[in-house]
Amino acid sequence: MITRIDLSTFKCFELIKLPLGRLTLLSGSNASGKSSFLQALALIHQTMLEKEWSTKLLLNGQELSLGTVTDVVDKVGGRRAFSVSIVDGDRSISWRFEGERRDMSMHVRSVSVDGNVELNPSTLRFLLPPRPDLESLASRLRNLCYLTAERMGPREYYPVEDPSSIQVIGARGERAVGWLYCERDASVQPELALPSAPPTRLRQVEERMRRFFPGFSLDVQQIPQTNVVTLGLRTSEATDYHRPIHVGFGLTQVLPIVVAALSTQRGGILLVENPEVHLHPAGQTRMGSFLADVAASGVQVLVETHSDHVLNGVRLAVKMKRIVNDDVQLHFFRDRGLHSDQVVSPMIGPDGILDYWPEGFFDQFDKDMNDLAGWPD
Repeated sequence: MITRIDLSTFKCFELIKLPLGRLTLLSGSNASGKSSFLQALALIHQTMLEKEWSTKLLLNGQELSLGTVTDVVDKVGGRRAFSVSIVDGDRSISWRFEGERRDMSMHVRSVSVDGNVELNPSTLRFLLPPRPDLESLASRLRNLCYLTAERMGPREYYPVEDPSSIQVIGARGERAVGWLYCERDASVQPELALPSAPPTRLRQVEERMRRFFPGFSLDVQQIPQTNVVTLGLRTSEATDYHRPIHVGFGLTQVLPIVVAALSTQRGGILLVENPEVHLHPAGQTRMGSFLADVAASGVQVLVETHSDHVLNGVRLAVKMKRIVNDDVQLHFFRDRGLHSDQVVSPMIGPDGILDYWPEGFFDQFDKDMNDLAGWPD
């Protein structure tokens, strides 16, 4: 499991060293760096996925399009280079990437494995020295699942691709339905299989979706002689299946998350931005608890969220012993120009209670109630 990520002069970070747990929640104000932190890991993943043998980092690809070197290098502390370091158990890997300001990719100027530095490497496989002992980390980074906040909405049909040649879900969830169709009979992890449904992926996804949308059912059908499928959805057995556009955005926003979570194997990595989008508050709480269950099953989960309900779902999962409190990391990002600490990290106890509540950390409800009551801050 990745236990820490360090970033130097990447986007808004002059230097950040962030510990990770099995479940890590990133929260904070808009433009405070939450998505940027996830993007650093996603860039490594994207390059490994698209360029097996390369000594360059792709800034633009199928998962992310971040522009040029100017767009990704911190304007205060950096000029045309940034560094990423990963601590994976007792192993540490560091990269330094450099490029001209208008370049759309960056050279690997150095790669360090456990403190042994190789300058200007001539041969890298998946951005790492081609060594057997690094294959496990490369596989986990290459196969991680990254879902952005801008997930694809309802569509008339969805592409079907060869499961052996694609990234499972796609950053916008664009492949989730086609993947579910191809892998409909595959099993899910026993720890995540609900006893109320058959253990196949299709039926487990359907059953999990019912926890968010009671009465939910889905029907995925391939159009004959094409490589596309249609998706039918309903939230009551009393109705026919409807096209996705007629059942609300919430269903199609949650479906890729559930498919990704039930498709990621033990030891894998799942990155999700804003899982609460288009969800009712009760559904947001269930989402937090669900992601806690996924993390407890052995998948490392990193979540960016603006929802106190998602946080409370995680806290409830801790209190109910569905995940160990020490396996959860909370990080609150703040504007570095206004605070000495860009990130503060409350700790969650075994009862789900936080050891302290930083100013601005999901406290807007209390502030609004005080204002309505005419109480002083």
